Amino acid sequence: MDQIMAKLGGYWLSQRANKEISSFGDDVNSVSSSVEGGTKWLINKLKGKMQKPLVDLLQEYDLPKGLFPQDATNYEFDEETGKLTVFIPSICEVWFKDSSILRYATAVTGFLEKGKLTDIEGMKTKVIIWVKVTSVSVDGPRSSKVYFTAGVKKSRPRDAYDILRSGTTVENF
Repeated sequence: MDQIMAKLGGYWLSQRANKEISSFGDDVNSVSSSVEGGTKWLINKLKGKMQKPLVDLLQEYDLPKGLFPQDATNYEFDEETGKLTVFIPSICEVWFKDSSILRYATAVTGFLEKGKLTDIEGMKTKVIIWVKVTSVSVDGPRSSKVYFTAGVKKSRPRDAYDILRSGTTVENF
């Protein structure tokens, strides 16, 4: 009788565990549809949806890999629309070797196409005063220039943006 009860208890326990595990998967799906920012990235990772590193995505689209701060590793990219959202842990500035400065909000959005990121929100550059960057482009994968549009289109040396740099936290965007 003890053996039968043990088998029944084991069976009941395994059925209950399977039900709980299935329920967890449903919970993850419902949470991932309502969660914002970097947490959604983590949930997708837990669900097995791996995405390539941000630097690889940028290079695939011919943009310099150091366009965003080093700690901006979480992003969402919709291949159908081209919408890219890059999540940055805190508002920060990055100083580049050509003496330019870019300031980033905690979320930077834009539309990614081969050789350009357009309709940018959440990125500024300093030109006497802070000016909103609306697009970043290159002439091609071997182009030695990167063009930033912030009121006017200005070229900068690409090699200044090919190195990943850490951002320095600032209070205001």
